[in-house]
Amino acid sequence: MEKGKVDLTIEKLEFDFGENAENFNAALFLDCEIPDFKQRAKSFSTQIKKLVDNGFIFRKVHGPITKFTMVEDPQTSQIRPLMMLGSNNYLDLAIEPHVKNKTIEAIEKFGTGCGGPALLNGYTSIHKELEQKIAKSKGMEDALIFSSGYSANVGWPSALLTDDDFLVYDIQSHGSLFDGIKLGNFKSVPFLHNDSKSLEGRLKKIRIDHPKSNIIVCVEGVYSMDGDIAPLDEFKLVCEKYNCLLCIDDAHGTGVMGHNGHGTQEHFNLQGKVEICMGTFSKSLTATGGYIASSEDIINYLRIYANSYIYSATVAPSIIATALGALEFIEKNPHRVKALHDNTQYFVKKLNSLGFDVKSESAIIPIFIRKDVSIRDLVSRFHQEGIFINGIEYPSVPRAKQRLRLSMMATFTKAELDEGLKVFEKIGKEFDLI
Repeated sequence: MEKGKVDLTIEKLEFDFGENAENFNAALFLDCEIPDFKQRAKSFSTQIKKLVDNGFIFRKVHGPITKFTMVEDPQTSQIRPLMMLGSNNYLDLAIEPHVKNKTIEAIEKFGTGCGGPALLNGYTSIHKELEQKIAKSKGMEDALIFSSGYSANVGWPSALLTDDDFLVYDIQSHGSLFDGIKLGNFKSVPFLHNDSKSLEGRLKKIRIDHPKSNIIVCVEGVYSMDGDIAPLDEFKLVCEKYNCLLCIDDAHGTGVMGHNGHGTQEHFNLQGKVEICMGTFSKSLTATGGYIASSEDIINYLRIYANSYIYSATVAPSIIATALGALEFIEKNPHRVKALHDNTQYFVKKLNSLGFDVKSESAIIPIFIRKDVSIRDLVSRFHQEGIFINGIEYPSVPRAKQRLRLSMMATFTKAELDEGLKVFEKIGKEFDLI
C-alpha cells in the first residue's frame, strides 16, 4: 500500500472535485504530457504571461492594501484606486495607526531580523509576547510561531504522528495540509466536506481495526473558497466519542468569527476545547507567518520535532509586532469585527435582491459562474469598472464551480457598498448573470 494511505471501504467518498483532492496541486494550465522540461516551462510561461497581461493574476499594487487600493492597469499602465473586494485584510488593519506604530517601534528596538532559527539563535521578548497573546485568545496554554501558515501545516502533522497513527481530514482542506500529508510517515484518511456522519464512519472503522492508534481530526474553521464554516460542535462530540484530538485551521476565522474575533472556536463557545489550533498572520492580522496553539506539552514537543520550525529562521521582529499590534487592536475594538459582519450581510442581501444567488457565513462571498462564461473576461470587466475582485477557476476549484470570490472589508460605508453594487448590476446584466 502506498505510504500515507489506508484502504477504508465502509463508504464511497463522492469527492466534490470528482477526483482525488491531492491531485489539485497540478501545475496551472500545464500540459504535463510535454516530455521535455524546457518545452513545458516555455509553454507554461507563455500562458502565465497572458494572464498577467490581462490583469487576472499578479496585479501590480502601488501603496497599501486598503478599501480603495491604488492598482496599475496592466494594459494602459494607468494607476487608479479600485474598490478592494479581493483581499484577506478583512478588518483593514494594514493602515491602522496602532498597528503601523507597533511595527515601527519594533524595528527601532530589535532591528530588522534575528539572523537564524530560534533553536540556536534565540528569539526576542516580543516573539514570546505574541505567542502568549495567541494562546490566550485561543484559550490554550501556549503557542508556537512558524515562518508561514504553510510551514505550520507542513510541520505539525509529521512531528506529532507516527506510522501507527492517523490523520483524518476534511476533503476540502488547504493544499498545505496535503503537502504535510505527503511528507509525513502516518496514515491519512479523508471524509466528506463538513459531514459529521462521514467523519464518524471513518473513525468507527479506524477504531475497530486500530484501537490504540493516535488519531487527529483536522478541519478548517472557515473554508477559503466557499466561505462556509465547519460544524465544530458536532465534530467535537464525534472526536470525544472515539478518543481523538481535534485540530482546526482557523486562518480565515481569526479576526472574523466570534463576538471578539477570537475565531471559529469562540463562535461555537469552544475556546480551549479544540486541542490544536493552527492559523496565519496573513489574513486579518495583515502580516506574514503562522502559528500552532495547544497545550504546553504539545508546543514544547513541536519546538524540537517540527522540522519546518527548527530549520527556518525566526520571523523578523517587525512582522511579529504587526501581528501583535493587530491582535491588540481587535481586542480593544470588537466593533470592527461587528462592522465586518454587518457589511457582509448587507452586501449579500443586496446581491440577492439584484438576482445573484449568494450566501455567506463569514467574510468570504462566492458568486458561482456558469462554465460558458469566461471568468477571466469577467474579472477584467470588473477591473475596468473600478473593482478589484478575484476569479477562481480550475484546478483551484472544480471546472463546474468556477466563481468570483469576494472578500469583504469592515471599513466600507453603506454608500460605498451601494456604488459597488451598481457595478455588479451592470456587469451581471452584461454577462447574463442576473
